[in-house]
Amino acid sequence: MKVLKNILDFYLNSSIHVALAVYAFVRITEIYFKLPPNHNLDSFIFFGTITGYNFVKYAGVAKLHHKSLTNDLKIIQVFSFLCFLLMCYYAYLIDFKTVLFSVPFTLLTFLYAVPFLSGFAKNLREISYLKIVVVAFVWVGFTVLIPFFDAGKEIGVSKAFYAMQRFLLVIVLVLPFDIRDLKFDAISLQTIPKKIGLEKTKKLGVALLVFSLVLEFMSSTEISEKSPFMLFFFLMILLLMRAKMNQSKYYSSFWVESLPIVWWLFLLGFHNF
Repeated sequence: MKVLKNILDFYLNSSIHVALAVYAFVRITEIYFKLPPNHNLDSFIFFGTITGYNFVKYAGVAKLHHKSLTNDLKIIQVFSFLCFLLMCYYAYLIDFKTVLFSVPFTLLTFLYAVPFLSGFAKNLREISYLKIVVVAFVWVGFTVLIPFFDAGKEIGVSKAFYAMQRFLLVIVLVLPFDIRDLKFDAISLQTIPKKIGLEKTKKLGVALLVFSLVLEFMSSTEISEKSPFMLFFFLMILLLMRAKMNQSKYYSSFWVESLPIVWWLFLLGFHNF
């Protein structure tokens, strides 16, 4: 059991799980809009997610404690470097214009962790309410806009509705994490739960989910896509409403983050049925 727990902890701490969630969102976009499969682009986004998330999570820690890093963190650093090399490899294989298009989203990820405001004392993560907006915008960029751009698709009305829906869904996915972190976040970090309270945060999340449901019917006409989304929709509501400050270690980092993967698997199942 201890070995399995160590494997699960590495899987989560090294950001493989969140990268799979992002990858699942990319594949859902390809299915919804019948984009030609692009293994190189999908791999670029997958390994880029691991690289970016581990940079955000561990850059400051490594800088402060580089001489006394734990073995686990050293392994994650090596793993992240290998993922960075793979990201560069797949970046070389995709269209250079697509790489250029991804630069603003990559830069936002960098500025999310690196202080550059108020005399280089604050980063985007520490600006009230901007944290969740930046995260959602970057996820939309990599899971919707970049695949559209790479496939040469123009952003029409249905695609704009779809991108808006993805933005709202990511915001709701982040809320259980913000609820979990209520007792850890600095007073100056004004997250949604800290500003409006736990219950109102859940009501806001449900309202955003209902709006995303409306957008689902405005952006998609395929009946085979409705049922998987409805299953995903109700799972989202269930996990959001059960979120609390004293949640289990894996509640948000594993179960909530699994929802895009579950949606993708549902979608594959219904399409292959």
